[in-house]
Amino acid sequence: MLAGTAALALAAAGPGRAQGPGGWPERPVRLVIGYPAGGPTDFAARLLQPHLQALWGQPLVIENRAGANGIIGSEAVARAAPDGYTLLLGNSPNTINPAIQPQMPFDSLADLAPVVLIYVSPTVLFTGPETKLHTLADVVAAAKAQPGMAYAVSGMGSPGHFAGEVFRLAAGIDITPVAYRGAPPALADVVGGRVAITFSTLSGAIALLRDGKLRPIAVSGPDRIESLPGVPTFVEAGFDVADTNGWYGIIAPAGTPAPIQQKIADDIAGLLARPEIRQRFLDSAAIPLAEGPAAFTARYRAEIGRWTAIARAADIKAE
Repeated sequence: MLAGTAALALAAAGPGRAQGPGGWPERPVRLVIGYPAGGPTDFAARLLQPHLQALWGQPLVIENRAGANGIIGSEAVARAAPDGYTLLLGNSPNTINPAIQPQMPFDSLADLAPVVLIYVSPTVLFTGPETKLHTLADVVAAAKAQPGMAYAVSGMGSPGHFAGEVFRLAAGIDITPVAYRGAPPALADVVGGRVAITFSTLSGAIALLRDGKLRPIAVSGPDRIESLPGVPTFVEAGFDVADTNGWYGIIAPAGTPAPIQQKIADDIAGLLARPEIRQRFLDSAAIPLAEGPAAFTARYRAEIGRWTAIARAADIKAE
């Protein structure tokens, strides 16, 4: 399927392909994703893949290498040659893992180079459609009646995990994170009633929400979100939950030539400016940003410090 998609895209590109620095790319580009297919990280890659292939005149081969909250895929890219032919579609755990992992197999700052932030998505507390949980007060009451009540997360150290632990402290309740290998299986257990609640990025849950299989209870951050105007923030309900919204972006091995990084950032920014592509992101509860290398790197460094402070306050550690 990838080969067929690539062939069609290359045919569409034709002679109008924009030449990159040093002729890049002159061969297929590998895009590693540290999570299973079908999740919110995978979404951006699949949406942009045919358009980038048309711009670059080369196949963009997506490789899902799930495990360890994205560390397995990130390490593969951190150790790859810094030539622009191996990239990572990373997300917030790239800045969270250093805050909770005592021994990382690579240095998230020194070994990786943030290239372009594609989009952000709010973190939402969801329950299944059959539960009796409709408000944060209901969740608090349920947790007090059942100490240790489980909540599903896409991985230890995910934005959802951080949201759950900060909420636990703010509400004075005893809830326990149950980590899955990505958002789809975590959400499936909530939909099926096997776990009562989950903290998930809205982009990863939007299809289930629209099908009536999830019920939103609260959103993180200081303000309500446009796509869920009737859903209150944690702050409105009296709980000081930090902004744990997730981000998704392209990251390269450190040392990747700056002109190649800039071309990737510019090409993706150009795609996100196309109304039809921008609308596809917005329809999936994703807010496109297109932050380039300098702004994305500043965000990346600041987030490592912020997540570290939250991890210490909430005593969040990796298993």
